[in-house]
Amino acid sequence: MTGRTALIMAGGTGGHIFPGLAVAEELRARGWRVHWLGTPGSMEARIVPPQGFAFEAIDFSGVRGKGLATLLLLPLRLLRALAQAWGVLRRVRPDVVVGLGGYVTFPGGLVAAATGRPLVLHEQNSVPGMANRLLARVAERVFTAFPGVLAGRRTQWVGNPLRAAFLRQPAPAERFAGRSGPLRLLVVGGSLGARALNEIVPQALALVPAGQRPRVVHQSGATQIEQLRANYQAAGVEAELTPFIEDTAAACAEADLIVCRAGASTVTEIAAVGAAAVFVPFPFAVDDHQSTNARFLTDAGAGWLVPQDRLTPEWLAQLLQETPRATLLQHAQRAHAMRKTQATREVAMACEELAAP
Repeated sequence: MTGRTALIMAGGTGGHIFPGLAVAEELRARGWRVHWLGTPGSMEARIVPPQGFAFEAIDFSGVRGKGLATLLLLPLRLLRALAQAWGVLRRVRPDVVVGLGGYVTFPGGLVAAATGRPLVLHEQNSVPGMANRLLARVAERVFTAFPGVLAGRRTQWVGNPLRAAFLRQPAPAERFAGRSGPLRLLVVGGSLGARALNEIVPQALALVPAGQRPRVVHQSGATQIEQLRANYQAAGVEAELTPFIEDTAAACAEADLIVCRAGASTVTEIAAVGAAAVFVPFPFAVDDHQSTNARFLTDAGAGWLVPQDRLTPEWLAQLLQETPRATLLQHAQRAHAMRKTQATREVAMACEELAAP
């Protein structure tokens, strides 16, 4: 045991939380005690404690699009969050503080810098969030998932911290060898689902002759699963429908083609596995960062980028009918060539270097 303590700060979405968990698990394996800073009633509050990490909560949330009253209250809310974060750091006494995005990172990172705690940041997106843009000026080390983000002498492009399962999958050529018959289509809507995909994909499949239709696994959030079933029934198409995929890495590896959003974790997980994908960026993402994320792969000839307002049943049906498995393998191999696999290790090593006596 090293006797060292890390405070992980990440919250709001799985795109911040799961990379944070990868780092937390790596540090724990190296003998660190790990605490997690999040917000009460949040996704991280549900996901993190069952993984065996001590959870510390402060009250803070974003202000974009929340109206004038929320903006006017921001100074008071920030002061309260800073006081709460100061209390957490005083009690936990971390050797290193690691921020992986989400609004909770901002007050926690400010307190870390003000109290002389080494601050390590990781930015998952190709367009940095506001908290990380500000905190990068005071962080000891800054890591990014995509190149050319938060450029500076302390910044290093390492990719996204990934769960080990994504790095254990066989290479695309090995997976595709011997495959025959209908294509295997995986549709990933995320924890909240993606209504546009839920509507368009069944309609597209209905346009494909029954003998040419792919075998379909369609994941949607629990809140949308019943409507998804109704959409497939109305289209007269059979599919395996699920609110949650237990082993996302294996599901991606088994698919010939994936239709999905373009969050940072999704893009880097697809590269890690090596899969062909149609990326449909969430059109209301801050600064349209999902489109920029997707271009990291599609500009390299790995997959297709289709804005939501241009995704039609006819376009997708044509792609499914006219794209042979051999072409999808080429896209998968190009995606695989873009992967970076050492991000978790690099962040953990930085923590150990900064905590060294």
